[in-house]
Amino acid sequence: MTDMGLVVVGAAGRMGQTLIRTIHAMPGVKLAGAVERAGSDHVGMDAGELAGLRKIGVEITDDPLSAFAKADGVLDFTAPAATVEFAGYAAQARIVHIIGTTGFSDEQNAAIAAAARHATIVKSGNMSLGVNLLAVLVEQAAQALEPEDFDIEILEMHHRQKVDAPSGTALLLGEAAAAARGIELAEHSVRVRDGHTGARETGAIGFATLRGGSVVGDHSVILAGTGERITLSHHADDRAIFARGGVKAALWARGRKPGLYSMRDVLGLSQTR
Repeated sequence: MTDMGLVVVGAAGRMGQTLIRTIHAMPGVKLAGAVERAGSDHVGMDAGELAGLRKIGVEITDDPLSAFAKADGVLDFTAPAATVEFAGYAAQARIVHIIGTTGFSDEQNAAIAAAARHATIVKSGNMSLGVNLLAVLVEQAAQALEPEDFDIEILEMHHRQKVDAPSGTALLLGEAAAAARGIELAEHSVRVRDGHTGARETGAIGFATLRGGSVVGDHSVILAGTGERITLSHHADDRAIFARGGVKAALWARGRKPGLYSMRDVLGLSQTR
């Protein structure tokens, strides 16, 4: 089988450049296109040079439709509104769409699900192997420990530029805990505590958000009981782990029927739920 041609959208950003370098280094894939927003100073530049590689003959364009038409898949770690637009284009082109973007509204999630009727989409709050294994462990722990005995708190920290909170990864972990306890996260999550809050409600899943510096991503799930605590953690030191996961997801999705998949499907962990 020929190498899978991948388009990187948001190619000039930190994650976009990491994706370009990762594609260049991994077997079975090649960079088929690089897309930036209209008006970007990077349009027309060689994508390889921008990412710190040699010239590779792929110019950055502001025309996603033409780029998608020549590719087998797209890697997308951009912003919710842009991702929804790209999902429509990927559905038109009938190519794989890997979504590492976070911070979607319910309406935007519904639009992506609709696009998945025509495109093969892998969407995850985190593309790393370690985080998805952590989610499985959180689910097992939350199922084993009764809510009357153990409270669940999720602590996350990211760099100062991150715009959504809680992070997509924190929500992914919260969803794993909620699923294990048979509850809806939206109805039992506590995002803010300020002032006189009263006692903690049994069964609530709390979130605490920290922002600062250049932290790639730290996540801890704390199960706090009487006289004991269990802490399950993941620390990301290099965003390349997300890029490698995205490329692996694209290779897994190639040739699969249209639908909305997760990294659990990619990693063969879906049967754990």
